[in-house]
Amino acid sequence: MARAPVRISMPDEAKKGEIVDIKAILRHPMETGYRVDNVGKKIPRNIVTDMTVTYGGVEVMRWKLQPGVAANPFIGFSTVAIETGELVFTWRDDTGQIFRESRMLTVT
Repeated sequence: MARAPVRISMPDEAKKGEIVDIKAILRHPMETGYRVDNVGKKIPRNIVTDMTVTYGGVEVMRWKLQPGVAANPFIGFSTVAIETGELVFTWRDDTGQIFRESRMLTVT
């Protein structure tokens, strides 16, 4: 598992029942497999195929990506602050590489 080249924006703390806005970006080339290099050799496809986010061990978001998604995929979503817990962000790409990052949300 690789250290995730990501940026995640979310509050560290929220009140119970509050809607929490979360933004995440993964630095990834999202190579479609349709391009060729400078000598005419096809560049192999390597896209992020899916992203999931769990909160306290429960999946709260799943995103299936396609070759049309630009490099450095960005996502924004919301969830409700239920209880203090860890949000775990996981991305998988065509090479089998897994990128994982986590953030703690403290609920008061």
